[in-house]
Amino acid sequence: MTAQSDIQNQNQYDLAIDAMGGDYAPEIVVKGLEITAIRHPGIKILLIGDEKKLSPLLESYSRAAGICQIQHTDIFIPMEMKPTVALKLKNSSMRMAMESVASKQSKGVVSAGNSGAMLALAQVIIKTMPGIARPAMAAIAPTAKGDAVMLDLGANVSCDSRNLVDFAIMGNAFAKAVLGLPKPTIGLLNVGSEELKGDERLRGAAEVLRNSSLSDQFYGFVEGHDITAGTTNVVVTDGFTGNIALKTGEGAFKLVFKLLKQIYGSGIRGKLGYLFVRPGLERMREWLDPGRYNGATFIGLNGVVVKSHGSADEESFAYAIDVAMDMIKFGFYEEILTGLSQVNRQ
Repeated sequence: MTAQSDIQNQNQYDLAIDAMGGDYAPEIVVKGLEITAIRHPGIKILLIGDEKKLSPLLESYSRAAGICQIQHTDIFIPMEMKPTVALKLKNSSMRMAMESVASKQSKGVVSAGNSGAMLALAQVIIKTMPGIARPAMAAIAPTAKGDAVMLDLGANVSCDSRNLVDFAIMGNAFAKAVLGLPKPTIGLLNVGSEELKGDERLRGAAEVLRNSSLSDQFYGFVEGHDITAGTTNVVVTDGFTGNIALKTGEGAFKLVFKLLKQIYGSGIRGKLGYLFVRPGLERMREWLDPGRYNGATFIGLNGVVVKSHGSADEESFAYAIDVAMDMIKFGFYEEILTGLSQVNRQ
């Protein structure tokens, strides 16, 4: 496609989908798009991958076929490939999806592929938006009061005060677009809630937020237990701490369900007890279903970039697409630009 035709076909597609990324691609991707076609009538998808594999699948899933245009490539990035190697791989399905967004052919990209490669390609091809020093990885997590947004979750191991303020601005925009909250509350993750706690970068970021247009939304410092308590709608931290908190929370949920299985699966009394509590446990399982929270998002880029879990099933992949579409529909990019213009981060 020429540069001129790129201009003529700006935003021809809502999303570019990396059909070959993930543990179960391309089957799960196409099945997920079948669900997407029902949820988002009229959506236009550029499906990038091996046409020999995709065409037979689309013949079996007519709704997905109705919203997709295939762009062929039989080159893909393996899950174990290092980002530095992935950057050199030309015409991979993931790279072509990124290039579609960079050329304005598509508004966003969704992939279940290699997360390190995805971040590297996004930074090089789509690039960081004006005013943002570093993109962040954000995700939605369940809390006692509903869903919350947490960032950064691993894209930036070390951060300064300005990065944390940027993350707060981006987290605010994300919560508005995806969670539908008009004025989300924002907390900075710290070792204590007192104003004097934490290091200089945390205290510096807190001071900026207290004196910004986000002051009435800024709760202050929050601790680890506040994440699941739902004390704030947005939890801001550096990627090192955020990734540890995320993995710890995932491990805790798995432990809870393992213990419940042991309790109600052993002996007659346990099995009888399960009959009484089963409706409540089923509701809890649905509430904490990982599929509802699939779709970590790289935010702060010149386009929407959503990373699905590599092991996602079709429902989970469709949810990742839902997140991307919410960001597009509700002006996520414009909301960040507005936030940047209203906050003095110096």
